[in-house]
Amino acid sequence: MMIDTTLYPRFVEPHLLEALADSPAVLIHGPRQCGKTTLARIVGASRGYRYVTFDDDVVRAAAEEDPLGFAAGLPARVILDEVQRAPSLFTALKMEIDRRRTPGRFLLTGSTHVLLVPKLSESLAGRLQTLRLHPLAQCELEQRDSDFLDGLFAARFAIEHTARLGDHLPVRIVAGGYPAALTRPPGRRRANWYNDHVDALVQHDVRDLASIRKLEILPRLLAGAASQTARMFNASDLAAPFEVSRPTIRDYTTLLERVFLLERVPAWHSNRLSRLIKRPKLHLCDTGIAAALLGLDGPALAYDRSLFGQLLETFVFQELRRQASWNDARMSFHHFRDKDGAEVDIVIERGATGVAGVEVKASGTVRAGDFRGLRKLREALGERFAGGVVLYDGEATVPFGDRLFAVPLRRLVGGAD
Repeated sequence: MMIDTTLYPRFVEPHLLEALADSPAVLIHGPRQCGKTTLARIVGASRGYRYVTFDDDVVRAAAEEDPLGFAAGLPARVILDEVQRAPSLFTALKMEIDRRRTPGRFLLTGSTHVLLVPKLSESLAGRLQTLRLHPLAQCELEQRDSDFLDGLFAARFAIEHTARLGDHLPVRIVAGGYPAALTRPPGRRRANWYNDHVDALVQHDVRDLASIRKLEILPRLLAGAASQTARMFNASDLAAPFEVSRPTIRDYTTLLERVFLLERVPAWHSNRLSRLIKRPKLHLCDTGIAAALLGLDGPALAYDRSLFGQLLETFVFQELRRQASWNDARMSFHHFRDKDGAEVDIVIERGATGVAGVEVKASGTVRAGDFRGLRKLREALGERFAGGVVLYDGEATVPFGDRLFAVPLRRLVGGAD
């Protein structure tokens, strides 16, 4: 089924409006084609914003040639699209903000991680508020917000029954969340969009970030990372098919992180626990990209149970990340594993007040043993442990002891397929 993504809300929009009311410059950053420009133009249309894009070679050249003059000539309210492509402008924007500190004056978008662009983060420190935009979340596609995270941190899930996702689950996983991809029919045409998108990012944004001698390696490296998504990051395994060193693979991985194609999730640790594994876990930014790179459609993914489990975990991780991006509380994501084999797929810290865990299971049943890692996390944290959930493709939401629950995946993603 094709989806008209222009009809779907972005639940981060209220936070964007708050930021524009408080900060002279607001940056929406996230991967290309995730909807940043669309959101900026929708918000800006009724507020008198003019639109300027630095994907235009002439505009970019003008900004690089005379950044002070360019900034001085900008309208009172302006959207500056793909601002990372004009780094010489950042200092001039700082001077303009200091000269006239009007809230919401500059609405910026960027397809490179702002914290890894020193010129931008240093020039606009204290003047810039950033919002992360992800590809579409499942609950955005369902057009109703999810209260899953609030339920998780309150350890409050009512006993209830709901329909399984069943055969719809692998279809959702391979579809991903990129708006332009979802307008295409599933199968070859949607996969072609994802593969072309990766190639364009490598040729366009990665080339802007660094001079790489073997640029053609990057799509193959990303495909290798897709086969290892939801596993511990292992530079040696990723380097094996290529004639490059492990440090080079680490550098290439960092570049792919900077354009939001993949993410290394840090290990959670505690002084109360020893024998912890501290290596990060690897996740691709979107399961639609991962499936396309691996040549998987829904039936093929459902057949390959090992890859299904990996992509399901990444699918859940990314859905939680997307829902957290518009939650009022600031959240950080980790994983937990010790040398005795106890693990929790996703550990979420909410400020300094609580820690919650989510274990993902690619089956329709849950047993007490599936809570082993969550129980160990609960014991280490004591009262700071907010709640733990095993997400599975079953029907029943039920408690499994103190602050522990089995919860169907449909409770996270919503909808009635």
